[in-house]
Amino acid sequence: MADPAPALRIVIVAPESLVPDPDDDDADAHGAAERSRQLRIGLLETGYNIVAVLPSDMFLPERLAQIQPDLIIVDAESQARDTLEHVVMATRDARRPIVLFTDDNDTSHVRDAIAAGVSAYVVAGLAPTRVKPVLEVAMARFQVEESMRRELADARSQLSDRKLIERAKGLLMKRQGLSEDEAYARLRKTAMDKGLKIADLAQRMIDAVDLLG
Repeated sequence: MADPAPALRIVIVAPESLVPDPDDDDADAHGAAERSRQLRIGLLETGYNIVAVLPSDMFLPERLAQIQPDLIIVDAESQARDTLEHVVMATRDARRPIVLFTDDNDTSHVRDAIAAGVSAYVVAGLAPTRVKPVLEVAMARFQVEESMRRELADARSQLSDRKLIERAKGLLMKRQGLSEDEAYARLRKTAMDKGLKIADLAQRMIDAVDLLG
């Protein structure tokens, strides 16, 4: 018996064509539907929680915002790129790991998919027992990338704050004849008195000077 997986809340985004139709004689359609069925079996057997299966339509962003899944699986046929673009756009304001399972053998857009935020890209079939390792790697990769993204954003914010503080110090030094240390001490004390970050106070000063000229 497989080890229990974390109780991740998973949403599958898939076209309606992946729902098997007993009256359809198309062998390719049945093959794609069977692959999709095996994927879902693999998820359920390893303990994952499929909270919804959604179409890739204009309502996808709102549905994902309501459900708040931990991970999104794109279960696509040959037109994986179109479905993927919908999912990436739907998650741009609330990033989540995305795993793509597709029958599309054209891997020319894999690089673009990874750059857009896809954590794992699986072409053709996958045995149900291999689903858990793929999702674990995707989650780990997403967490590492998000950590790096936050560190980069923090570094940029710190650099921006330093530039604001330097400019505000320069204004005080020029207008009030203060030394650099005195200007910084003035900024620091005023920020503490007003319960503000020094960078926020510096921004207010700069805005006021720009307004008054």
